[in-house]
Amino acid sequence: MGKLTNFKRSIWVFHASGGSCNACDIEIVAVLTPRYDVERFGIKLVGSPRHADVLLVTGAIPRDFADKLRRVYEQMPDPKAVVVVGSCGTTGGVFYDSYNIAGPIDEIIPVDVYVPGCPPRPEAIIDGVVKAWLKIEKLEKELEKKGGAGE
Repeated sequence: MGKLTNFKRSIWVFHASGGSCNACDIEIVAVLTPRYDVERFGIKLVGSPRHADVLLVTGAIPRDFADKLRRVYEQMPDPKAVVVVGSCGTTGGVFYDSYNIAGPIDEIIPVDVYVPGCPPRPEAIIDGVVKAWLKIEKLEKELEKKGGAGE
């Protein structure tokens, strides 16, 4: 059995859809339903990137959305993490090399966790968010050490 982790606080997630078939978006909604009920674990979907710890991105990113995605990323407070859900966001999927696609998301903003699949299962999405959560907690711990050493 894996090591159990106690998190210090809940994690807030903002979802940005770049333009996809919505299969990944439906799986994200499934994560929020009573079957998986991630809110009981402290994972909450929020309506503003200014309140979010994790940016969950789906779909291939069209050229006109790339600047908007950068702006959403910049609005998030530090420390933050980005999770790309699905094949379209990771590699372009069926839209690979299309004239209107800005490229994989990691060419637009830094990505911390990839959740592959078309669409990925809800369990994989939850696992990706937990990995981002662990990264954020690690960054917070490092910031506390730096802040404590300087005082």
